[in-house]
Amino acid sequence: MTKAEIVAEIAQKTGIEKGAIQITVEEFMSVVKSSLAEGENVYLRGFGSFVNKERAEKTGRNISAQQTIIIPRHKIPAFKPAKVFMDEVKANVKPEDNK
Repeated sequence: MTKAEIVAEIAQKTGIEKGAIQITVEEFMSVVKSSLAEGENVYLRGFGSFVNKERAEKTGRNISAQQTIIIPRHKIPAFKPAKVFMDEVKANVKPEDNK
């Protein structure tokens, strides 16, 4: 599902115009991104958490230059779904999805 499809579905379900929904969705994403950039996690009860995970320093290879490089310790954004979210997704798995 794309962002445009999300906006269209919310607009259809709520009766609010697409432009207003588009702005709201964009601002939501902006707030989540800026919060994570500032080191602050975002918790949405019943949905999940947007958190920063820390990756340890490690050794990597630059294949084109044939040299070993050190990849410094860094943070990456991650999403951890809430138990309610996970249970709903698991309940909707069809047998043909397991192939």
